[in-house]
Amino acid sequence: MPEKGKPMQKEYLEAGQIVGTHGVRGEVRIEPWCDNPSFLTHIPTWYLENRPVAVQTARVHKHLVLAKLEGIDDINAAQALRGRVVSIRRTDARLPEGRFFIQDILGLSVVDDATGEAIGILEDVWSMPGQDVYAVTDRQGGQRLIPNVPAFVKGIDLKEGRIRVTLIEGM
Repeated sequence: MPEKGKPMQKEYLEAGQIVGTHGVRGEVRIEPWCDNPSFLTHIPTWYLENRPVAVQTARVHKHLVLAKLEGIDDINAAQALRGRVVSIRRTDARLPEGRFFIQDILGLSVVDDATGEAIGILEDVWSMPGQDVYAVTDRQGGQRLIPNVPAFVKGIDLKEGRIRVTLIEGM
């Protein structure tokens, strides 16, 4: 069992959802749950309900990923996958220095950078057009919204299990 404030890292990361089909040859449309849809196109194997599926082709179209998966050869087989969550194995993904998977930071303690005082727990991350917004719940059940920009988020330390922030009045 992980320590409080230090979530256990999962082997598989949820990366998107199949939302429909494309054409009649078995391609699926995936709504990606990552910063950039092209991130998924570089992963050779996806997992549907923990079952590996080889990705034959994958490309970005508008904000979706269109993919041809091994063994899915017609529109009926593709339609049967609608609504399924696409996962990737953590070891198949590479992130730039200083970037984190949202699943890894959920549940971390959020502390005041100047005083070290506990503010709350990161409960959710909202992906907004300008930047992500961290939804932090305090001990009384109240919620604070903190934009993920350098002026407010000073550091994330997975080993320590905390996010250091600077708040302004009204936050």
